[in-house]
Amino acid sequence: MRDKRIKIAGSSLLGVFARCTDDLVLLPADVGAEDLAAIEEELKVKAISIPPGIGSVVGSLISANRSGFVVSRHADADDLRILRLHGNVSKLPARINAAGNVILANDSAALVHPALSTRACRTIEETMEVRVQKGTIGGLRTVGMAGVATNKGLLVHPRVSEQEIAVLEELFGLPVDVGTVNLGSPLVGSGLLANSFGYLAGEESTGLELGRIEDALGFLA
Repeated sequence: MRDKRIKIAGSSLLGVFARCTDDLVLLPADVGAEDLAAIEEELKVKAISIPPGIGSVVGSLISANRSGFVVSRHADADDLRILRLHGNVSKLPARINAAGNVILANDSAALVHPALSTRACRTIEETMEVRVQKGTIGGLRTVGMAGVATNKGLLVHPRVSEQEIAVLEELFGLPVDVGTVNLGSPLVGSGLLANSFGYLAGEESTGLELGRIEDALGFLA
């Protein structure tokens, strides 16, 4: 079996530099052809290169599912044009606008930073066609970095409370488990790319961490 560990842009913080759905994976334009092909093979989706306008931290600045994309206000016309070929697109109307960091979403639901406005929540709801609820994971408001959600399960920060787990299970209607990446980092959203078909973890992740990921997200036989 192919190793599930990789670096993107020389970093094991995969969720900072990339964002994936069940249809595609968004990557910085400077990702090499070999890495791009490996990512496509593991996630079983087409890679889309995002131009430098939004910066290389694509995963931090874009939240995505099969319906659409909520992006940082720093996204330029080229970024928006590319994304509109693949779904609905809206800029996050908020001072806190690193969309990938503050939204944890799959194709049916989204947990978002508690300080987002009603307008911002409505934008997420309409663009991504999801049910939206404010909340935290392990007391952290940057829920997009504290968790990973696919259409099969959730992996979240190990300090998540029982109350937070109950909220997540009710909102997403999926099992929730805890884990780490990259030799013990609790910010699993920063070091993991996953969809319904596969996953990739940061290069420093251990075999035990990969096992936990596979169990939580439904990849164990």
